[in-house]
Amino acid sequence: MHELSKMIKDDMKPALGVTEPGAIAFAVAKARSFTKGDIKKVNVAMNSGMYKNAFTCGIPNSNEVGNIFAAALGVVAGNADKGLESLADVTPEDNVKAQEMIDQGKITVELSGITSRIFIEATVETEEDKAIVTIRDSHTNITKIIVNDKVELETEDEKKTEEDGGEEESHSIHKYTLQQLYDYVTTVDIEEIRFINEAYKVNLELFHEGLENPRTTFARQLLAINNGKEVSDDEQKTASLMCNAAIEARVIGLDKPAMSITGSGAHGIIATMPLYAAYKVNGYTEEQLLRATALSYLVCMYIKEYSGRLSAFCGCAIAAGSGMACALVYLRGGTVEMMAHTLNNMASSITGMICDGGNQGCTMKGVAAVDAAYKSVEFAMNGIYISEVHGINGNTPEETMRNMGLIASPGMVGTEKTIVEIFEDKLKK
Repeated sequence: MHELSKMIKDDMKPALGVTEPGAIAFAVAKARSFTKGDIKKVNVAMNSGMYKNAFTCGIPNSNEVGNIFAAALGVVAGNADKGLESLADVTPEDNVKAQEMIDQGKITVELSGITSRIFIEATVETEEDKAIVTIRDSHTNITKIIVNDKVELETEDEKKTEEDGGEEESHSIHKYTLQQLYDYVTTVDIEEIRFINEAYKVNLELFHEGLENPRTTFARQLLAINNGKEVSDDEQKTASLMCNAAIEARVIGLDKPAMSITGSGAHGIIATMPLYAAYKVNGYTEEQLLRATALSYLVCMYIKEYSGRLSAFCGCAIAAGSGMACALVYLRGGTVEMMAHTLNNMASSITGMICDGGNQGCTMKGVAAVDAAYKSVEFAMNGIYISEVHGINGNTPEETMRNMGLIASPGMVGTEKTIVEIFEDKLKK
């Protein structure tokens, strides 16, 4: 299997609800699995991106939101064996028990630092045991487990972090150029990337849940805008409906997973669903769709691995939106140069969009991403684009994607701090 095929396959993971509450619940459930007896205390320390993204986001099988409730459900009913779907089996009775634990002051969360690197440290104390589970850099990457002061697991990732002070290594995708990514998606054996179909199976079920569930609101209006049809003859309206009905379903915690990429369900939705709309409206082949999706994923990953997994800018719109835009150029028979010009248009328009957590606002950001992508593609394929001399655009598409990522990290660390301070002030009120 080609390195890039493996990169995509390893990164694609189903996630129930917004990824951050799922990761918090997973960490707590894992720590709980090493303990016996009644719960005395649960504490979860996390980086600012994790704290922010889970702050008001919906939780699967619950009408509650936020990181404290996710932690409580994780210890009450979380199934660590299900990873990011650890809350799949939560019942109404579990919700009552979780609230009781919160009311008793047994569940606490704290901010460990302002950083785009994923970090969770879940501590579960019972009458008999104490277990600490540490996660770093991806949502289910357990790097250390301590049970009753004995180290049960310590991975190389944890040791490297302790030795190098937390510096991240360059991601292997950054050794490729946009031309090489294009060459790969146009030549890879189609059977090697057939697994991408699973993303459409998962995301389409989520989309239909968004249309049918009475809790959604944006989904209904987007359907009305598309003349009441799931697929109309208007590609962009169909794309916005399919993309953003799925995002709304996800962020309010409806009981269907999204297929995530770069650790985010919304990234995975934006990188795929508009392409599915284009496929349905224009009659592209399944092979074209799969190759386009591979390109969308890879461009998303390229930008996201510079920005950090959880940063102060909206990687869903910016990274996934840019990947999706390049894939639209591919589907329309465009050139790599047109893709580079599309990236310039995206970089010059929505790069500054903030991430203020996983919440209903993600739906509006998704709407903006689809609009920006379609306009960026239309302009670029007609020779209209923001040239390299302007703004953060680079002399090459690789430089442009790198600069887009750098705006987030280290560029928006101060913004991240301000967003978290606003959240904490809201808690006080």
